[in-house]
Amino acid sequence: MTEAVRHTLVPLQRWPWPALWAWSAGFVLLHAALVAGLPGWVPVALAWAPSILLAWRVSGLWRRLIAVAGLPAALWLQQGAPSWPAWVWLALAAGLLALYPMSAWRDAPLFPTPPEALLGLARKLALPARARMLDAGSGLGHGLAALRRAFPRARLEGVERSLPLVLAARFRVGRAARLRRGDMWSVSWAGYDLVYLFQRPESMAGAWSKACAEMRAGSWLVSLEFPVPGVAAAHTCASDGGRPRRVFAYRVPPRPAVATQPAAAAADKDGAGACPAPAPAAACRSGAGRVPRGGRP
Repeated sequence: MTEAVRHTLVPLQRWPWPALWAWSAGFVLLHAALVAGLPGWVPVALAWAPSILLAWRVSGLWRRLIAVAGLPAALWLQQGAPSWPAWVWLALAAGLLALYPMSAWRDAPLFPTPPEALLGLARKLALPARARMLDAGSGLGHGLAALRRAFPRARLEGVERSLPLVLAARFRVGRAARLRRGDMWSVSWAGYDLVYLFQRPESMAGAWSKACAEMRAGSWLVSLEFPVPGVAAAHTCASDGGRPRRVFAYRVPPRPAVATQPAAAAADKDGAGACPAPAPAAACRSGAGRVPRGGRP
């Protein structure tokens, strides 16, 4: 396979494209089974098989539910939904795209941050009272509200790609934070003392690389639930109250010193140019007790 073809196919393997391929294959199998005259529920079972196989392979409860429920929902819309005019369905589709644009498909959907999720972390991080913090992918503003509760005097900002969510978050948080519409991966993280995100597991390696490239040494990258793969968190805490949730805090290390050209070439050869992992520290305790490292259970 040539590099150009591989470069074209890789984006088509990212979510939600696998679900779209599975549903499309299901409709093809359904049509073939109906043409062949297979009896009873056999056509539906054959059509549903690709979605079930996809759900078995993908990670995350919501993705599995979407993969499994997509085809039945489409059949219901086709057969049993109300006989609404075509413009109603177009309006619903346009509203969904405005809420969750295609450019945001690689990011997490709405993952609300519980109000008490970050209280245990606030007791552990040495931050100035007026620290500048960013909620990357602020959604409806739940993360900003949790940051405000944990750090009452911090200067809070949020960035969100969806305009309806930005407007809703502004209504929710008022003047407690400054919100703007934008891509969390395109805006600079420089100048922030802490960047918080509640994303997907596969987003964390990119988030750590961005933090190392843009944030100053000693600042913090904080993630709810999902750790950075292969990097030891400086603090791993349990949230206070409600369902126990893990909070991972990573201290951005100093950037490698600029070397001369021969030394830089040697460093590249040895793989020494990567952002070093922060040294682990003792895990903090909260009402939920000590939390083990690792991914989502």
